Amino acid sequence: MSRFRYPVDTDQFQRIREDGKVYVDKTGMMFELVDRYQYVFLARPRRFGKSLLCNTFKAYFQGQKNLFEGLKIMELEKEWKTYPVLHFTMSGLKNLKISEAKEKLELFISDYEGVYGRNSLETSPGARFRGLIHRACEQTGEKVVVILDEYDAPAMRLLYEKEQLEEMRMMLREFYQVLKDEGAYLKFVFITGVTKFSQMSIFSELNNLNQISMIDEYSGLCGITQEELDTFLRPCVEEYAGALQITTDEAYALLKKNYDGYHFSRNSEDVYAPFSLLNALDGGNTDYYWFESGTTTSLIEHLQHYPIKTALEYDGVEVGINEFNVSCENASTPMPLLYQSGYLTIDSYDPLLKTFTLHFPNLEVREGMVSGLMPLILKRSTADGNSLTRNMASSLFKGNLPGALTALRSYIAKIPYDIIPKEEWDDKESRESFYKLLMYMAFSMLNSIVDTEVKSVLGRADVVVKTKSDIYVLELKVDDSVDNALAQIDSKGYAIPYESDGRKVTKCGVSISSEARNIVHWRVVDEEGNVIDEQIF
Repeated sequence: MSRFRYPVDTDQFQRIREDGKVYVDKTGMMFELVDRYQYVFLARPRRFGKSLLCNTFKAYFQGQKNLFEGLKIMELEKEWKTYPVLHFTMSGLKNLKISEAKEKLELFISDYEGVYGRNSLETSPGARFRGLIHRACEQTGEKVVVILDEYDAPAMRLLYEKEQLEEMRMMLREFYQVLKDEGAYLKFVFITGVTKFSQMSIFSELNNLNQISMIDEYSGLCGITQEELDTFLRPCVEEYAGALQITTDEAYALLKKNYDGYHFSRNSEDVYAPFSLLNALDGGNTDYYWFESGTTTSLIEHLQHYPIKTALEYDGVEVGINEFNVSCENASTPMPLLYQSGYLTIDSYDPLLKTFTLHFPNLEVREGMVSGLMPLILKRSTADGNSLTRNMASSLFKGNLPGALTALRSYIAKIPYDIIPKEEWDDKESRESFYKLLMYMAFSMLNSIVDTEVKSVLGRADVVVKTKSDIYVLELKVDDSVDNALAQIDSKGYAIPYESDGRKVTKCGVSISSEARNIVHWRVVDEEGNVIDEQIF
């Protein structure tokens, strides 16, 4: 059992501090935000610590000084004044009809009216919210702090129901508009969400809302940064390494591969998904937690409004900021949703071209995406995909690449013929895209056991698979020869980075026939080009 107590079951700051659970100190940045801004908006993916941050702000403004002992803010804050705090968690309104959401919002307001009173002439949520702010300020003699957590949750499920979306938006806008009008009564306003505030048109008139989501210095405000993992959490990683009976360096590499990779600005800090990382440290394992918490179902509901396979096409895409930072409800592709929800993240930025490269942030997200979409794209069950993974991995661990390809060929043979409409199948480019997508999905699934690099879906089809003793470099060709596949490996130098690795490097050309709808030829060669295995079907 771990000697550390991790906050894997709560986002309540007070409980975390009173119970002595692990808390990564963000209070220095919090103090700076309050000192600099009056209105702040932060967009981050779900399960990324937004609610904990909101609860920490709440405790700070309520003057709960005892909870902050030993934290950075104790060096900065001198007054510790108490302010009236109105904290609304808007996720409680999601999946409700408009009338039900309105009633629920009014119940939230009534809880605070029990403290500060109510004027019976105030009937709408907006009017009651306005009166609440006035009375709280007048009764306490201090300006009011408003915290809105997950402001966009009530509207996200309505993205494709235009009339209902507009009705919900109007109801929320009347409530949120109060924040603009009552600035004289407000000390600080902090709003979180998944989508950007401009997308939902709810804050269209709140033009003094400071969007900090893509500012470098606040990139680590939510989540756990590499620096925090290297310093404050190092004892936790050392214990984790001991539980897995690996070195500390190996533990860091394992955690990075599975849970790191999030970048929220041009020069962002390296950020880990906190929900997954802390659960892994707590359990001493490398399980995947983000997708287990219901995110796959919600994602697929959204993706079904697009060609589903396109969701995987954006791993490695190069785009301008307006292409992934635009309105979700008006987008013609799922890319903005994938980025804003955390399934894609900024991998790099080219200041000359002003373009961003987006990637799946880590293995947890990539495998979750693939395993969730594989049954829909290939019409095969998740169990079939898991069986393929085990069979391929078992062969690769034995140094038997042909055995892994045989398992893959058997899997492809069972994919329904009508999976692609005839008009698409008649197009050579569509056929190539389908098989490259298939290979991408198969080897991405394999990555849960074997270290696999898949460069991109619709670009190069090269795949690199690593075991303890072998490195395999594969190139796929559709309706083309294995000679050309192997020639491309050599001409592009795909194997060169691994020549000094110390493991045996094996190259393989794979040819798929769109007429046979399967692998029809492979040739496996060693580093000198000597044929190790060749199969023609």
